[in-house]
Amino acid sequence: MTYVMAIDQGTTSSRAILFDAEMKIAASAQREFDQHFPDSGWVEHEAEDLWTTVIETAREAMAKVGATASDIAAIGITNQRETAVVWDKATGKPVHRAIVWQDRRTADYCAEMKAAGHEETVIQKTGLLFDPYFSSTKVKWILDQTGTRERAAKGEVLFGTVDSWLIWRMTGGARHVTDATNAARTMLYDIHAGRWSSSMCEMLDVPQAMLPEVLDCAGDFGTTTADLFGAPIPILGVAGDQQAATVGQACFEKGMMKSTYGTGCFALLNTGATPVRSENRLLTTIGYQLNGTPTYALEGSIFIAGAVVQWLRDGLQIIENASQTQAMAEAADLAQGLVLVPAFTGLGAPYWNPECRGAVFGLTRNSGPNEFARAALESVGYQTRDLLEAMQADGPDLGSGVLRVDGGMTASDWTMQFLSDVIGAPVDRPVVQETTALGAAWLAGMQAGVYPDQAGFAANWALDRRFEPDMAADVRDAKHARWKSAVQATMAV
Repeated sequence: MTYVMAIDQGTTSSRAILFDAEMKIAASAQREFDQHFPDSGWVEHEAEDLWTTVIETAREAMAKVGATASDIAAIGITNQRETAVVWDKATGKPVHRAIVWQDRRTADYCAEMKAAGHEETVIQKTGLLFDPYFSSTKVKWILDQTGTRERAAKGEVLFGTVDSWLIWRMTGGARHVTDATNAARTMLYDIHAGRWSSSMCEMLDVPQAMLPEVLDCAGDFGTTTADLFGAPIPILGVAGDQQAATVGQACFEKGMMKSTYGTGCFALLNTGATPVRSENRLLTTIGYQLNGTPTYALEGSIFIAGAVVQWLRDGLQIIENASQTQAMAEAADLAQGLVLVPAFTGLGAPYWNPECRGAVFGLTRNSGPNEFARAALESVGYQTRDLLEAMQADGPDLGSGVLRVDGGMTASDWTMQFLSDVIGAPVDRPVVQETTALGAAWLAGMQAGVYPDQAGFAANWALDRRFEPDMAADVRDAKHARWKSAVQATMAV
């Protein structure tokens, strides 16, 4: 039996999934790891935890079907983007904990640089905004705090997003590489020229000598050392998690759009061979890159989606598992009308306010767990509408009118129906909901010659259920207007 292994290194867990020759899931394994919050708005991971959970889950998935290294045609990697890992090339040890994409510690520095007029350069070169979300200011902070900039300039200290860190470890330090989609999220990569930007590196005081080589999403990223899985396995595909989901949803045509609901929510609109500059605070990014040719996308990033359900579980402790929220939302008192703005680490697109924090509006003495659960799920729909309205303003001639969705939250029929209701458009949920892992697997399997080309892969995409809007236009608009008022009030505090 031939398999392709997808490694999905996420924000709260690492997973390994084996896909068979028909691109069906044969086995999977998952491990959560500790989150570290050393200060308000700070989020860190132990890079070693990311590594160990990846290898443990890979071995476990192989063991479940009795697979050996010779059965694995290729490995595809997808990962939490923007998270910055900086390590010592000689020892292989991180010089600091990984700083996670959600982290806001560099907000003051970003505000200073924006005030000094530097954001326009960032937009022109990278398609991004001057925000703590992206890797570069995290790397600068680590170099400042650890005093390792001089060694980084000599190539003795290396930087990578999580994919790069994993590949470096998996290849025994033989390859320091990344792909174009991950590079495009660092705020150091010129998405138009297809190379690291010397002017951005100079602006942010990040030595180019510490940066990885940038490859296509499907290519030769090296082979694993024999000791990991019993024999070497080629690594042939890499894409950041949201781009991998875009690939997994077969959004290969200009105007196709997907939204992934994991820890955060990320909507991507394929704009084809031409990058579209946003006038509504969205991001211009690389959707995927094959055969040296980038396909661009507009992206809206919401920092808190599934994480708001984790907050119900771990913070408020009103649920034991996420699946309870649907029944609670259905049982909520509709007269309560709670609005939750989950700005736990600031607000992402289209607001980009890193300083504001979460708020709840409309509380009464009768507000309880059911109402909080409903407000939490509704917040995801409202934030998605904000993104889609911004995309429509930027590209009125783009967009198919149908939103393809994936991620853990899409298992909730109630949440997907509310999403369709509040955006006023059909929402398509695919049969294979592990689209992020599927995208990484297809990139690797296609490169290995065991999976079909783009057209063949797109033809295999299958619909599980379409959710059609069932809410009067005046009701959805009134609800969204109330949400917008709550957001403005939250940012004003």
